[in-house]
Amino acid sequence: MSSLPEATRQGQSERASIFLADNDPHTERLLSPIARKLGYQVVVAKDGREAYWKLSSDIDFRVAILDMSTPCTDGVDIVRYMKTDARLMQIPIVIVAGEYGLKLITECFAAGAIAFLPKPFTTEQLQRTLNMAMTSHSAKISNACAL
Repeated sequence: MSSLPEATRQGQSERASIFLADNDPHTERLLSPIARKLGYQVVVAKDGREAYWKLSSDIDFRVAILDMSTPCTDGVDIVRYMKTDARLMQIPIVIVAGEYGLKLITECFAAGAIAFLPKPFTTEQLQRTLNMAMTSHSAKISNACAL
């Protein structure tokens, strides 16, 4: 018997992606090989305007990773936007940030993020956080199917 994440990956369309809003190319370099190994592509937005545009497309995002210091807007504003859109509100959101404190972390979780990953982070830390987010997404799919 296969696990739900495996079954989800096997049944995913070619459009299933991980969304990354970050203007730091280092984050994309860490994320891309992890995503490919899981069978996903990475869709990158370098600023807030591009993030809103790509989120409004018909791409099937499984997880969103948002940087707090993305030009034109910040990660919390993008989280709030995602939580108002019926198609986007079920996507697990991870916030990454180089500068942070308890107030910012609390604000991220209150807006709807499921994880906060401080920069700099390692490939292993990103992998664990992504696995947790994927598990969260699979659990939502499973619960929705049970209704």
